[in-house]
Amino acid sequence: MQIISADERLREPRGAKILLVGPPGVGKTSLLRTVKLPESLFLDIDAGDLSVLDLPVDTIRLDDWQTARDVAVQVAGPNKSFPPTLPYSQAHFEAVGGVLQKLDQYKLIYVDSITALSRAAFRYAEQQPEAYSERTGKKDTRGAYGLLAREMILWLNHLQHARAKHVVFVGVLERVTDEFNVATWQLQCEGVKTARELPGIVDQVITYQFLDFGDGKPPTRGFVCTSPNPWGYPAKDRSGRLEQIEEPDLGKLLTKLTRKPGD
Repeated sequence: MQIISADERLREPRGAKILLVGPPGVGKTSLLRTVKLPESLFLDIDAGDLSVLDLPVDTIRLDDWQTARDVAVQVAGPNKSFPPTLPYSQAHFEAVGGVLQKLDQYKLIYVDSITALSRAAFRYAEQQPEAYSERTGKKDTRGAYGLLAREMILWLNHLQHARAKHVVFVGVLERVTDEFNVATWQLQCEGVKTARELPGIVDQVITYQFLDFGDGKPPTRGFVCTSPNPWGYPAKDRSGRLEQIEEPDLGKLLTKLTRKPGD
């Protein structure tokens, strides 16, 4: 056990962990244009980078769950309490050294998108032994979704502990109507457990949306950062530093969230 003094804690670099959701086409990927690109790593999972083809941003293209695990352990380091057989352990960290060691240089990890990543995780989960019934050998959907939830929550919790880095999890926002005809806005994601628990893991939940203020003017893009809000969009501000509506500039938002007194 180590006691971190107040002065040491205040001097530590601290990054924000953000769930940023919005409808398709609002410009979530294009927010990369507002950050410092040499300090940023783009995790391209859904191959939706057409809007940023001209940007000189370092990129890792993820299309399988094992690569996602490898990136996470290299970004956040190993969890030394894990035995060598588990992902994110010291053994896992050492096994994926080499080229991924360069991830230390990045201050922002832009995960685009958590929606697509959950599908990659499910492809992995449904191929594992516990996704099949021991008695009949047939597929067990409940087993697959149970493993999916554990894998996703473990991955997200591991990146949460990359204290010095900003991590932005981009997701698709969809409007869902239940059997009682009640509509709510939800993260589009495989498995309900991840979508339900993710807002509790991150520091901030921000909805990027076309906002209509009822003033007769055309809707404008904006970040909705606090809840409750007039539109019922998902939002959460753990920092207490944000206005309900912020300019859709991710670089400025990150600075506002982590700026220390005197900076």
